[in-house]
Amino acid sequence: MTMQSILGNFALILFVLMVITGIIWVLDVFYLSKQRRASADRALAEYDSRIAVSTANGIRHDGNAEKRAEIEAKILRQPTWIEYSGSFFPVIALVFVLRSFLFEPFKIPSSSMVPTLLVGDLILVNKFTYGIRLPIINEKIIPINDPQRGDVMVFKYPKDMSQDYIKRVIGVPGDKITYENKRLTVNGKPVTYAGLDDYLDDESLVYKKQYRESLTGVEHRILNDERAPTLNLSDVRDFPHKDACTYTYDGFTCVVPAGNYFMMGDNRDNSADSRYWGFVPDKNIVGKAVAVWMNLSNPRRIGGIQ
Repeated sequence: MTMQSILGNFALILFVLMVITGIIWVLDVFYLSKQRRASADRALAEYDSRIAVSTANGIRHDGNAEKRAEIEAKILRQPTWIEYSGSFFPVIALVFVLRSFLFEPFKIPSSSMVPTLLVGDLILVNKFTYGIRLPIINEKIIPINDPQRGDVMVFKYPKDMSQDYIKRVIGVPGDKITYENKRLTVNGKPVTYAGLDDYLDDESLVYKKQYRESLTGVEHRILNDERAPTLNLSDVRDFPHKDACTYTYDGFTCVVPAGNYFMMGDNRDNSADSRYWGFVPDKNIVGKAVAVWMNLSNPRRIGGIQ
């Protein structure tokens, strides 16, 4: 499922704005403000000299202090472009640091993770739980934790790195994943399922089978559409390490390569995922989805993600 960041690569836009406003702020603090101070001192000295000459000639001046303050304030006043840059810089820098290293907001635009995540959910993604990464280039510099089966993870779509996707981690490096007749087997152990009430799909207005899936101890809900085949072989594309997978009309088996992850949507028959476009390399990871913080059409959606 594609997740759209504001104006595409928002991190790059923030970085450029932070650099520009930061340079202006530094330039003003260490150079331009000192120039204005020097200009104000010269103007005040000239003013005091004129007042002294006038006073010596018997001319009385009232309000000298107010006039000096007016002259000084006018010269020391920051130009508008410097004033705005200085005001925006700390705000932009704070937002950049927060969304680059701590939490980043996303909006869910499609239904591939229903019923866990609904269209319109505004979610928070933990950027540090899987390691500290450099912004823009997404290079990991401090490893912390590895993704675990059952995690809901945001990552760069391997076919188009400008797009952010969100799916559930089904397989970690070394796992053998089998999906047949819409049931998962992980490393030879069948995943357990418990039937729930049918789920009404808001998009198609069709009831789908709903199950509670226990993926190696992580319980979550999934949907199956009885009308859909287990796998659309015609939609399977070429991808790196495709030789690690075996496809049949009834499903597939894949062994997850080192440094990669196998991802699937919870709306199993309405999700383009690793079944069709392959594994997700570690370098593509963005972070772990941890909470829904708002859904404007359904405020009751606020809460953690399982």
